[in-house]
Amino acid sequence: MLPSRAMLRTDFKYNLPEAQIALHPCEVRSASRLLRVNPDTDALIDAQFADLSDLLEAGDLLVFNDTRVIPARMWGNKDSGGKVEVLVERITGQQQVLAHVRASKSPRPGSWLRLDPDISVQVIERVDDLFRLEFTGTDSVLDILEAHGHMPLPPYIKREDEMQDRSRYQTIYAQTPGAVAAPTAGLHFDDGSMAQLRARGVDMAFVTLHVGAGTFQPVRVEKLDDHVMHFEYLEVDAASCDKIAAARARGGRVVAVGTTVVRCLETAARNGRPEPYKGETNLFITPGYRFQCVDALLTNFHLPESTLLMLVCAFAGHSRMLSAYQHAVDAGYRFYSYGDAMFIESREDSRKAAL
Repeated sequence: MLPSRAMLRTDFKYNLPEAQIALHPCEVRSASRLLRVNPDTDALIDAQFADLSDLLEAGDLLVFNDTRVIPARMWGNKDSGGKVEVLVERITGQQQVLAHVRASKSPRPGSWLRLDPDISVQVIERVDDLFRLEFTGTDSVLDILEAHGHMPLPPYIKREDEMQDRSRYQTIYAQTPGAVAAPTAGLHFDDGSMAQLRARGVDMAFVTLHVGAGTFQPVRVEKLDDHVMHFEYLEVDAASCDKIAAARARGGRVVAVGTTVVRCLETAARNGRPEPYKGETNLFITPGYRFQCVDALLTNFHLPESTLLMLVCAFAGHSRMLSAYQHAVDAGYRFYSYGDAMFIESREDSRKAAL
């Protein structure tokens, strides 16, 4: 438990050898490792992702994020000739997007970008740190990106995207295009593991949260109260809310597959129980937050001092999680998007953890 004071970014620091950052996925999705944190004893149990079905029971509900990662990165030149990189943050219309634009000098409204191979894009306006861009021609932005864009690998994967990233930086159940980062806890599931879970009697529900590039944005302020969370678009439908209610009624657990699902469900449960929701969220979950909906969490290992690590610490307890992370470092687990996973079951006192 943290001391009774304002929470600081540095409270969530840990040291990770660079060699443990996974640059490529496992050859087989479900062949990754799984660290289980026992909710009763705090014991750390080294397992395999294939063991997940043994940790779940008939009547439990797994909730997945079915967003689909779009090939959102393109390169080209400004009218002036300077090089430019465009990373689409959100598609806002058939031919318009909000995007991050990296160049030696920011483009002016009204100027043009020429993206490879031969795509003309006009800069409409600047919107805070983003730019509103309009693509020309008759093809939709999504079609252009699918044909010519590159998969937006996270900044800590220091290599160019490869053909396999088109499928592997994507869950097997991805349906709704719009994310520029994968909901990485779901990358471990393959057809075999899904079938195994269904055979065990585990129910499944799907929500949508389009993960934005802001998920990798570092927390730059020292006091967490001063941090402004990025907005992301989400949808939770009535069918998923009904499944959650049914799981609760039969005594099953609601298991979130990833931090994006946690933010989805907790946003939808703003009135105490999940209700259909469609819109944006900038929910920032830190220790002291009282969870309304989630009983267990499957998640990858997250960056030091990141909002995702803060969420995990809120769910399971600060010291408990930092001890688990140190164990994972010492045991040689693979970290981040293409890395290994954790299974964290809630404990009443950890859910009430406060400063």
